[in-house]
Amino acid sequence: MENLIEEKETKVKPKRLSLKPLYEGVKIGVKKDGKKYSVRDDRSRYFFPEEWIRFFDAIKEEKKSVFDALINTGGRIDEVLHIKPRDYDWDRNNLTLRVTKMKAAKGERVGKPRTFVISSQFARRMRKYISDKKIGDDDLLFPMTTQAVYGMLRRTLQKIGITDWYQFSLHNIRKTHGNYLKALGIDSGEICYRLGHDLNTFIKHYGSANIFDRKDKTLMVKILGDVYGFK
Repeated sequence: MENLIEEKETKVKPKRLSLKPLYEGVKIGVKKDGKKYSVRDDRSRYFFPEEWIRFFDAIKEEKKSVFDALINTGGRIDEVLHIKPRDYDWDRNNLTLRVTKMKAAKGERVGKPRTFVISSQFARRMRKYISDKKIGDDDLLFPMTTQAVYGMLRRTLQKIGITDWYQFSLHNIRKTHGNYLKALGIDSGEICYRLGHDLNTFIKHYGSANIFDRKDKTLMVKILGDVYGFK
């Protein structure tokens, strides 16, 4: 039942037959085809830096890299699961997400690739990961399913005692990335480009008031590294 909480971005709203409480702040619905889905009251939850560090430290070592990529790129899970070694420009510390969300409302037939800077620390970790795993230049870095990654997220949040774990989906890591960059003073336009959104969408769904203190921001830099020159 807990697997139902993972959300996916979609422009098509499911046809609901009912909505019943699943957890506090989460309701379960049923589509006409009988498939179940979940709706969260609070879709703005993100990781505070201390929460992220506890979460990341609790992930099994061999599984850390996919979460490292999610927090350092702000990519959607489907975008991150399609990353290949050839998508990195190691000389410039750039990454290109080539498989991205198609925005039909804007007349797109395929998603537009996005290229952006990554930290030198993250680049080194990815190069080591690729070398250690002997991943070919055109092979997927993370040959796993969205459901498998979400299962790790859910179990680990419960393991470290996050009481509202059910308010998290993999998409909340993307929101966390955007909020950290915003708190550290990065221009909203640059953040929107990284996330592949316009400003209105960012403000409505990803932006949050800056409630972080100096310790939080120090930990954010520890998490994101020297991307945009953070020190």
